Amino acid sequence: MMNGTEGDRDRPRDGDRSGDDHVDRLRRQWVVELPDLDTEPMAILGRAFRLSNLVRPSIEATFADFGLDRGEFDVIATLRRSGAPYRLTPTEMYSALMISSGGLTHRLDRLEKAGLIRREKSPRDGRSVLVALSEAGAALAEKAFRTDMASEASFLQALDGNEREALAALLRKLIAGIESEQARGEDENAG
Repeated sequence: MMNGTEGDRDRPRDGDRSGDDHVDRLRRQWVVELPDLDTEPMAILGRAFRLSNLVRPSIEATFADFGLDRGEFDVIATLRRSGAPYRLTPTEMYSALMISSGGLTHRLDRLEKAGLIRREKSPRDGRSVLVALSEAGAALAEKAFRTDMASEASFLQALDGNEREALAALLRKLIAGIESEQARGEDENAG
């Protein structure tokens, strides 16, 4: 959007607001208050944030139906998708989950108590520990993930297959660009 003018391809032209969403309404308010400010980032990132907020309760409810919170599901799902024998080191786990080691320890304690994972000594180094998914944990991870994917698929029904594919490709490109820029910044700060 260029200062809220008619060049805005992201939302209906003034006069036809039937297709407006929450972000369109916010952007219109900002155009009045700060007409010199380009709010185009809201058209994409604002919608991504809104989308996340809209679907989060359903996703969390799905996992709660299986007696899990989102973080616990993330742990058993990470182990399950790692492939047989469904074991990882704690370092591999918290790197994959992008959480602190303390946050992981708390989740592992709860999951071990529930019988969904177990901690084993590493066969390569008796001082190291591996986190292993139990049979019950593997079954629960798969069942919860299948239910979650069915639920999430229902949110995508407003888009046809080509639209879903195009949106996924654009989001992939956007995320890759942001990750690349952040990695470049981290490299510059480290050096």
